[in-house]
Amino acid sequence: MASATLPLLETLIGFDTVSRNSNLGLIEWLRDHFAALGVPATLVTDKTGTKANLWATIGPEVDGGIILSGHTDVVPVDGQAWTSDPFKAVIRDGKLYGRGACDMKGFVAAATAIAETARNAPLRRPLHFAFSYDEEVGCIGVRDLLTFLDTLPYRPAGVIVGEPTEMKIVLGHKGKRAWCCTVKGHAVHSSRAPEGVNAVEGAARLIAEIAGISAEVRRNDRPDAGFDVPFTTLLTTVMEGGMSTNTVPDLARFVFECRHLPDTDPEAIFARIQAFTDTSIVPTLATDRQRAEILFEEITNYPGLTADPADGFVAAMSRFACTAVPPKVAYGTEAGLFQRAGIPALVCGPGSIAQAHRADEFCALDQLAACDTFLAQVVESLTV
Repeated sequence: MASATLPLLETLIGFDTVSRNSNLGLIEWLRDHFAALGVPATLVTDKTGTKANLWATIGPEVDGGIILSGHTDVVPVDGQAWTSDPFKAVIRDGKLYGRGACDMKGFVAAATAIAETARNAPLRRPLHFAFSYDEEVGCIGVRDLLTFLDTLPYRPAGVIVGEPTEMKIVLGHKGKRAWCCTVKGHAVHSSRAPEGVNAVEGAARLIAEIAGISAEVRRNDRPDAGFDVPFTTLLTTVMEGGMSTNTVPDLARFVFECRHLPDTDPEAIFARIQAFTDTSIVPTLATDRQRAEILFEEITNYPGLTADPADGFVAAMSRFACTAVPPKVAYGTEAGLFQRAGIPALVCGPGSIAQAHRADEFCALDQLAACDTFLAQVVESLTV
């Protein structure tokens, strides 16, 4: 393992970069770390100036470089039963514990550690570093970063997105769309229920329809055996509504998602939900005197990934890592957005997705060592 990877990861875990917080402390620390290596870094901030992406390049500013990409935000620890401080790295039994250890500060640390090797290597093509904010809440920050990349005079050959794959090359993942649905009814005393418009009942009927559509899609979708979950899924994940046991509820909200195969059209699925809402729920909820209203707000939208195994970048990187089993995964990453921007992408990083978002999240030390070896080969490939 690169001698710098562990202390770097311990430092990165110490920054509480839960998505609801600013990530500037961590990003500015990384900027200063690169500066100490003689590598200037550019910060691409959000509109508020409280969050930022980092972009840095080592080597000649020419076409054909490779991007090492990772997100710096992590999911919350609220309500989880950790056996140690989640924002203080702890090593025991060959594993490093801490929030973000595998998802995905482990890769960010390994990528940062390899920078010194790259700085001293005779690179003929560049090594780029792209560290983003707010991936966990919809792959938000990387979109600003991709806009910035469009202004650069060179074009990378590909990007390695270091999400936890146990250092196996992942060539595909699903896309995701998610919506918040707000059902507006009319409150009255529950003893006069026919005079009200029950928002919770309207939400419940729509949730049941979404579940039915999900089952139908599963039956009719052409399964892709390359995925660990080989079909498109829909489900409701959050539900709230009502104010008291004796009041017809006038407001209900729920969140639902569609994790779709790359060749499945989520717009067509949402159109069915919208049509059912307009024709079968809103008219039947409303009364002669009171209206019902149902509104949808999209809160997540990122594409799937379908990497071409024959692409020169993908084929070269696949020789450095473990065989992809499975080659496709159900969770999403920023890789699909890079691909949509015209940059070939694959996913490969240390740790297991099974440990992500959990209490006592960890990354095995041998996984970090494997990542160091992989990245050293990536750097070597840029010298020839």
